[in-house]
Amino acid sequence: MLAVLGCLSSGEGAPTTVREPGQALHAHLADSLAALDLEAVRSAVRIADLGAGAGFPGLPLAIALPASQVRLVESHRRKCAFIERVCQTAAIDDARVVWTRAEEWAEGMEANDIVLARAVAPPPVVLEYSAPLLRVGGMLVDWRGRRNAEEEAAATAAAAELGLQLDSICSKQPYPGVRAHHLHTYLKVAPTPARFPRRAGVARKRPLGC
Repeated sequence: MLAVLGCLSSGEGAPTTVREPGQALHAHLADSLAALDLEAVRSAVRIADLGAGAGFPGLPLAIALPASQVRLVESHRRKCAFIERVCQTAAIDDARVVWTRAEEWAEGMEANDIVLARAVAPPPVVLEYSAPLLRVGGMLVDWRGRRNAEEEAAATAAAAELGLQLDSICSKQPYPGVRAHHLHTYLKVAPTPARFPRRAGVARKRPLGC
């Protein structure tokens, strides 16, 4: 974990504005590790982190779960290069960077026990990205801030089209003083229809459930 913080604080290509070690310890590491409260995450073999950015929550969870295979899915090459440097520096052997869009990751279709999404997109978009990548029985874990009834209703409608079902919305306080942090979890209860994923970019332009 210290090696990950060191890469952030160096500022060398780090795709995040939170680089001071004390702040990063809370905003990135503690927030990422909140998912360990979920038994499904602790027991997962294949985990995909969508829109991995600077490597959170995927890298901390890869360190905490050495028996898991973590794939960090990111479409921006510069961010991928940063994550690869962190993996090398911190000797994180169970994590691999995947340079692609979620909709175009053919190898990942129906192959993951857990999909992680933190600050990626509105809920219906995250659901559409995630559902095709999950095996039946798998779980999406979506980091959210303050609850929003309209967003949650749209997410419920989108989930019904994708073979997903809301499992829980858990309030979290991963570090002192934090407010309105929630983990939204969805179970894949049925196969995702063959029309998904739609073409790259369509989920954002025409989100389900809206």
